[in-house]
Amino acid sequence: MFNLESLLRENIKRLVPYSSARDEFKGQASVFLDANENAFGSPLPVNYNRYPDPMQWPLKYKLADIKGVPPQNIFLGNGSDEPIDLLYRAFCNPGGRDNVVLCPPTYGMYEVSAHINDVTIRKVSLTSEFQLDIEGLQQAIDENTKLVFICSPNNPTGNSINRSDIELLLNNFDGIVVIDEAYINFSRQKSFIQELTEYPNLVVLQTLSKAWGLAGLRVGMAFAGEDIINVFNKVKPPYNISQATQELALQALDNVARVNEWIREVVVERDLLSAGLEQLPQVLKVYPSDANFILVQTTDAKGIYQYLTERGIVVRDRSKVELCMGCLRITVGTPAENVQLLDALKSFNLKTETSVSA
Repeated sequence: MFNLESLLRENIKRLVPYSSARDEFKGQASVFLDANENAFGSPLPVNYNRYPDPMQWPLKYKLADIKGVPPQNIFLGNGSDEPIDLLYRAFCNPGGRDNVVLCPPTYGMYEVSAHINDVTIRKVSLTSEFQLDIEGLQQAIDENTKLVFICSPNNPTGNSINRSDIELLLNNFDGIVVIDEAYINFSRQKSFIQELTEYPNLVVLQTLSKAWGLAGLRVGMAFAGEDIINVFNKVKPPYNISQATQELALQALDNVARVNEWIREVVVERDLLSAGLEQLPQVLKVYPSDANFILVQTTDAKGIYQYLTERGIVVRDRSKVELCMGCLRITVGTPAENVQLLDALKSFNLKTETSVSA
């Protein structure tokens, strides 16, 4: 049975969080002399001399309306990487005492954060269909397993993980299941956010970097039960989201209709790009995608990557990643960018044919 208190590190249980000036005073005042700020302002058109809301409540209330969850079930971080790191720091004892389970190929920061925090990693590779190996997970998980990370839609494969397999894990694992939904806006599968009340061991990660087009602002979201969110808030730095970021993100969230239109356009372009790639002789397989990118198996990933970069087109070479031999990961661009990419790939084929005949 899931017991949050038993999962927490002892030092985190004893931790007295830092109390900032904006934590201690939340009311209205005309003179602020409590936080050692520059009272004269800032050398910018907008004054950023005051510290921001450490809990980002206006932004959380806006997100709560969009996501359909209470604001107290939302944590905001510096990208999704911050809550990933906080999960390790709060729940995983370092030095080999605890372990986490990863399912490669998947997002690389899960492993990087584990190494930074000196936490043992157990890997259970996805199947050849890029789905969870349930039997392998059952064998890997033990009493010292604190976290299992699942990326759905998965990066770099682009597919959604079978929902029933995730539910099986949630129902049978006493640790925390982290579902990274960075690309959920482009997926046919519904989010697990609505399942928070059913699964106290569930953490859902999302981001404003992808569909919302705010990668430069670095706003990641974690959705979980209030007890887990309270742990995040206890461990995080006091002012982890800047005032400028909060203001810009609030403005962006007023444009839901525009973002939804972009999502529809990306899905249309994803299908067109997939169809175009399938016609190329150097493409061996185009994997189905529920994300805003496509994993493509090619005859010469390194050569094609180099050829494209020489023409100012940058894709991602994933050929050295487990189960992705010969693969490139291609983000869906604008219609013009996708045509440019396909034209360049067609010219690569002509170059290959010319060199062979010569």
